[in-house]
Amino acid sequence: MTTRTDTSASPIIESRDDLLSVFSGGEKEPGDWRIGTEHEKFVYRCEDHRAPSWEEPGGIRDLLAGLTEFGWRPVEEEGKVIALTGPDGTISLEPAGQFELSGAALTDLHMTCAEAARHLQQCKAVGERLGVGFLGLGMWPDKRRDELPMMPKGRYAIMARHMPRVGDLGLDMMLRTCTIQVNLDYSSEADMVKKFRVGLALQPVATALFANSPLTEGRPNGYKSFRSHIWEDTDPHRTGMLPFVFDEGFGYERYCDYALDVPMYFVFRDGHYIDAAGESFRDFLDGKLPQLPGEKPLLSDFTDHLSTAFPEVRLKSFLEMRGADGGPWNRICALPALWVGLLYSNEALDAAWDRVKHWSIEEREKLRHDVPKLALDAPVPGGSTVHDLAREVIGLAAIGLNRRAVLNAAGDNEGGFLDPLREVVASGKTPADRLLDKHHGEWGGDVGRIYEEMSF
Repeated sequence: MTTRTDTSASPIIESRDDLLSVFSGGEKEPGDWRIGTEHEKFVYRCEDHRAPSWEEPGGIRDLLAGLTEFGWRPVEEEGKVIALTGPDGTISLEPAGQFELSGAALTDLHMTCAEAARHLQQCKAVGERLGVGFLGLGMWPDKRRDELPMMPKGRYAIMARHMPRVGDLGLDMMLRTCTIQVNLDYSSEADMVKKFRVGLALQPVATALFANSPLTEGRPNGYKSFRSHIWEDTDPHRTGMLPFVFDEGFGYERYCDYALDVPMYFVFRDGHYIDAAGESFRDFLDGKLPQLPGEKPLLSDFTDHLSTAFPEVRLKSFLEMRGADGGPWNRICALPALWVGLLYSNEALDAAWDRVKHWSIEEREKLRHDVPKLALDAPVPGGSTVHDLAREVIGLAAIGLNRRAVLNAAGDNEGGFLDPLREVVASGKTPADRLLDKHHGEWGGDVGRIYEEMSF
């Protein structure tokens, strides 16, 4: 989740145009489009697979401290280090200590993959000294909620209190899941709209290809991506497929209205998070927020608020693709390859939109509901399956990457980063299927084997 690293002064919101400027201010010429990749992993004690707390010796605090030797700078909240900043972006903590790199805005996928490799090498170097390892999955395969620590971030305490009021699985989302995301640019409002629509419609394909969370508390949970299913029962006010994105006339104005209708979590003032869970940002605009009577919001309050909506695709000053489970190193590179290939090529983007534009709201919702359990076997509107559609989509992404023709020093273009996804389609097995095969086969039901075989 977003970590505040900029505490500089922010202007008061004077008009609706100030709100819309967050979105329009993200517009960039195609030559300036960038790729921002975020990936999370679970941290565990090598000796007993326990999730370490922030404060214990050799725990999360010491892991953050150890990474400063690579040039990372601490970010504090209430006197405690809760993040790091550096040339490769921001290292932040998810609620139970899941370790996240929110990478820098980079020009190509070769740089993205090199960034991920640097980060993982640094984590492993410090982790070896501390006796901790890192696991790339979509969900803790063996931990109960009550076995997991909570990181000392004010927004997480507020969210943890609020989540049980609005859904049954919100605490699981916070404590037991990991994801890979990619943040991408747009050139205009119309370009944002087309990318948003294609991203939403095809997000279930990414969920299926990256499905990697079939185990809960040591047993199969009946899903291929339980992480994705969790979002269906987290908070209906801030999650989902956003049907209005496909309405005629959709644009910045309509997304702004959606964001204003999302209930608040908090307001950040003077280094502290003020609990405003369930309050209305519209009331805040009118100076009627009970926690800050008479006070109008800052622009930073609105950008904070945008980070508390969790749809399958999210708009800020860029678009976030949010449908994939966490996974190993090559999948960290594969997710941005998929979406860059599809969305940064007009040819691929147009072809993708032609493929999905006739789907009804009900068909899109059904696909999103079916995929967490069925993955590649989920039916697609028109009579095929996600397996068939994934093959098409990967082919379109390859066209887009080939058109970019960005080569590394060895002369390879970016298309090779799609190879893990090609393997899923060729074999018909998602990462979740392979985990289940091992669980039922060579592991003999011993989920502890996952630490030996699936760690970074």
